[in-house]
Amino acid sequence: MPAAVSAAHDVTTSMLNTRFEFAKTLIALPPSLGPTFMKMDVAHALTAKMLPFVFVFLFMLTFDAIGTLIGVCEQAGFMRDNKLPRAKQAMVSDAIGTVAGAALGTSTVTSFIESAAGVEAGGRTGLTGLIVAALFLVALFFSPLIAMIGGYPPITAPALTIVGAMMMQNVNKIEWKDYTESIPAFLIIIAIPLSYSIADGLALGFISCALIKAFSGRAREISWLTYTLAIVLVFYFLFVRSRIA
Repeated sequence: MPAAVSAAHDVTTSMLNTRFEFAKTLIALPPSLGPTFMKMDVAHALTAKMLPFVFVFLFMLTFDAIGTLIGVCEQAGFMRDNKLPRAKQAMVSDAIGTVAGAALGTSTVTSFIESAAGVEAGGRTGLTGLIVAALFLVALFFSPLIAMIGGYPPITAPALTIVGAMMMQNVNKIEWKDYTESIPAFLIIIAIPLSYSIADGLALGFISCALIKAFSGRAREISWLTYTLAIVLVFYFLFVRSRIA
């Protein structure tokens, strides 16, 4: 095949040519919430058959939120003695957003690790969140333009790479010479991207931390609650996660 023909073929079959679509208009009214608003089948969701799925989603959302909040707050310098101040209020806000989003029929409204970009730019107060919320409301009327950009992964991937680089700055706070601390941390770091789940990565960290502390003679350094949670997570991986993998 001649070089010119080969190059033309590569351009024609490229992702840019086959997946990227220009927006037909820049401004449009937000789509109606009628088809999704309050369309939950609560009665069916609470049946015995569905309870394992409810548990899995609850587990994943809780650990995703915890991991995200700790990561962003560490980046912002809010952590105090390895504890998150006013964690209850943060989790309640996350829960309210999740329930409200589910009632509206949207994708999960929760904390996202991309907030680290705002922290890096200097945003550390509630005013930042209010401004972002207002901009999201305005963005509803520019949905065709946003869909054009967000629907093409090569455009959004570099931004996520930058966010990941920001978050990795905190690994220097890990006690790398203490294997009971560094091995669980390392497993979390590699498990999250490999499993595509913050929740599963944190779960593996909890389990490995409990095991390593117990078998290294330092079992008293973590609470009984951590051991209990580790046992529950082992059953989760064996009997729940393995079935939906």
